[in-house]
Amino acid sequence: MKVILIYDISVLDDKDHSRLSKVLKVVRKYLHHVQKSVFEGVLTEGRLKMLESDILSVVDKDKDSVIIYTFPESSSFVRKILTNSYDNTSNIV
Repeated sequence: MKVILIYDISVLDDKDHSRLSKVLKVVRKYLHHVQKSVFEGVLTEGRLKMLESDILSVVDKDKDSVIIYTFPESSSFVRKILTNSYDNTSNIV
């Protein structure tokens, strides 16, 4: 399934910066970095569950925000880039 993940990690002190780095590292294991805190890719149901588990082991549920959009294989969508920015996912089959 197609997955889009967006996060916003609260960074008020040094401990928060460390958590932000950990979240980035976890998400990069599963998805492609598209823009700042936005990632996308294709995952199986099992890999999605692993991603969710790994994220929840790092984030602070009271201070951070993580949103995951999933699109079943049967659904169609259009991804349109309106600017001249580089498409980090252009080499994905």
